[in-house]
Amino acid sequence: MKHQFKHNRVPVHGVLLLDKPEGVSSTYALGVAKRLLNAEKAGHTGTLDPFATGLLPLCFGEATKFAQDLLHADKIYEATVHLGVTTTTADTEGDIIETKSVDLTAEQIELVFQKFRGAIKQIPPMHSALKRDGKPLYEYAREGVVLERESREVVIHALELVEFKSPYLKIRVHCSKGTYIRVLGEDIGRALGCGAHLIALRRTGVGNLDLQRSITLTEFTKLAVAQQSQALLPVDALLVSLPAIHLSEELTQRFLHGQRLPGMVCEEAYPTDEADALVRVYRAVDDVLLGVALLDARGVLSPQRLVSVSTSR
Repeated sequence: MKHQFKHNRVPVHGVLLLDKPEGVSSTYALGVAKRLLNAEKAGHTGTLDPFATGLLPLCFGEATKFAQDLLHADKIYEATVHLGVTTTTADTEGDIIETKSVDLTAEQIELVFQKFRGAIKQIPPMHSALKRDGKPLYEYAREGVVLERESREVVIHALELVEFKSPYLKIRVHCSKGTYIRVLGEDIGRALGCGAHLIALRRTGVGNLDLQRSITLTEFTKLAVAQQSQALLPVDALLVSLPAIHLSEELTQRFLHGQRLPGMVCEEAYPTDEADALVRVYRAVDDVLLGVALLDARGVLSPQRLVSVSTSR
């Protein structure tokens, strides 16, 4: 009976900003945190390769309703590129297939960087979790099968040369969803004429979240049970980029029943120049999160995803 009791899950709601270590999968990290919190429901906001370190937001309880939003958020990475060496996987996991000498200046590298800023095309790597006929590409790759992949458009908002000590290149990248930094490093090496692969990758930002309030898996494991729960950020930490709307008690009740609220009566500034802007909605009296809604140019508020008020922090 004691063994069964230990496995009874409890409602846990919030966001854990995990600083994932190298060599650990995102699924494993989520499983450890979920087990330690004894949480009923958990999910992450997009995986990090085991090879990569850094920010992995983990969602629990009501926060999982908004995890999908961060999948579409911009990301910020710091990476180290080894110029002159090309591998089968574009990182250290693969076999070396070509080596070339490196004779470059920072000025030459900066000129090439200009080609990789803004909207660019990328071909997803075979060693990725993208699926073909229900099967991940990396499984085909392990079998020695190479499939045709269509290029995808991604946006490199910023590409900064942090340091160049030949043959190593440290870069900082602010990019849109779906960007493969391994592919970016490999493509930069190809454009420089020497080839390249990634030897280090660290994610430092996801949307408006960063590493400032993150915790490592080792640190989290060592915390007492009460402290582990306190390490969670509130559910609305995932929504800080959205405009906020506060409702009276009467409007709160109507909103929680899924009713559209025509002719908004709140005094806050909110977007009126675009249709269906996503906003976060609170109960004005105690600033409790109610959920997210679409707000149109006429001020009509349409509930989209509601949270249980008793669990909102």
